[in-house]
Amino acid sequence: MEFNNKESFFKNLQAGQGKPLVIAGPCSAESEEQVMQIAGALAQQNVHLFRAGIWKPRSRPNSFEGIGVQGLEWLQRVQQTFKMPVTTEVANGRHVELALKHGIDVLWIGARTTVNPFAIQEIADALQGVQVPVMVKNPVNPDLALWIGAIERIYNTGITDIAAIHRGFSSYQKSKYRNAPVWQIPIELKARFQALPVIVDPSHIAGNRELIFPVSQKALDLGYDGVMIETHNRPDEAWSDAEQQVTPETLKNITDKLQVRKVTYDDAELVNRAEELRLQIDAADHDIIAALAKRMALVEQIGEYKKQNNVQVLQLERWKEIFSSRAAWAAEAGINPDFVAELYKLIHVESIRQQTQISNE
Repeated sequence: MEFNNKESFFKNLQAGQGKPLVIAGPCSAESEEQVMQIAGALAQQNVHLFRAGIWKPRSRPNSFEGIGVQGLEWLQRVQQTFKMPVTTEVANGRHVELALKHGIDVLWIGARTTVNPFAIQEIADALQGVQVPVMVKNPVNPDLALWIGAIERIYNTGITDIAAIHRGFSSYQKSKYRNAPVWQIPIELKARFQALPVIVDPSHIAGNRELIFPVSQKALDLGYDGVMIETHNRPDEAWSDAEQQVTPETLKNITDKLQVRKVTYDDAELVNRAEELRLQIDAADHDIIAALAKRMALVEQIGEYKKQNNVQVLQLERWKEIFSSRAAWAAEAGINPDFVAELYKLIHVESIRQQTQISNE
């Protein structure tokens, strides 16, 4: 896929500013007065794109599911009054038709829709022959193929002005985040499609306003192009996702503090030092691979030993001992124990695979 980087709506909005693209507005459009008050405040801050949810997918019925079509008229008024482009979420073909009829500048596809190829294809069919920028959020579950597949379906309509939104992934594990960032997935997406703008949604990742700044800054440090931050004039009274919305004043504090890092080193001494450190990292990685090879050779030996003595491959007590001891060793070494626990899950799964193969030969 080749994206329209030169004429990209997203790139042009922030052109020459040296600042990230800022998309802001309420989780949900609640009233015309609320929308206009928030938009008026954001227009004074140089927010690039005003967002508001019109149709809200909810897990359970009888909760607020969005104001509906009349909210599109409020967004038109934002365009006319403040000369600010607007975006809203679409989840089916009818939403697309109505949004386009009302001149919405940018469409976004939510995480609950991205997970469903049938819904994405319906949206793609409604977009045939239309040129409108589209943002695609990651699916709720950590599946890069689903995310790429949704982008491909939009791209196949002829639309090349596409951006990806990273809003985190659902997880059963306890975390300080509402949705786990799983940073390696958007990093892999960026690695595959370098011209694709990637925007972070720290509101949905964080789930609370206190974490919005650090999540946003981390994303920018990873080369993201912008932020989408839910902003409300009275966040504690919001009809949806109150805990993760900020006031326009808080939004300004956040965006003023955000720093866009240099893409590359611009000093010869810095370049040389960075290259020196990279060579040391390469050497350390070589040692890690050699250590893994040694470990897997030992795994093969113990697999043969278990087979000869008719002992089952999986030893649960050993499994538990490995995860607890390695995490403790990591903590003593100043390494994140959660990272090491995840690493050893992969290592032990491969060990089990090798031993199972030996026992079946």
